Amino acid sequence: MGWLFVFLAAILETVGVIGLKKFSTTKNFINAFILIAGFSGAFYFLYASFDYLQVSIAYAVWIGIGTIAAVLINMLFFGESKSMGRIVAVIVIVIGVSGLKYVS
Repeated sequence: MGWLFVFLAAILETVGVIGLKKFSTTKNFINAFILIAGFSGAFYFLYASFDYLQVSIAYAVWIGIGTIAAVLINMLFFGESKSMGRIVAVIVIVIGVSGLKYVS
């Protein structure tokens, strides 16, 4: 159950990042709502995951998944750089998060 909560938290963090990106360009109620709802939901599910997982593991995996998702979404939909350095950095994050999950 803990891993499901971490995964839901990461998805909602990604929604929050999308809201943040959209709100930074167009300040309106919808974009503000997406931003606040995404991050609020993310923190709720992250906190719920602490009942099942170690805080350090849950937090690190949540940050890793959220970072990867944010980078990929910004590269694919918002025109951010697709340089080899960014791609390698994402791969390193995936390896680190996988390693944490493996040893927990």
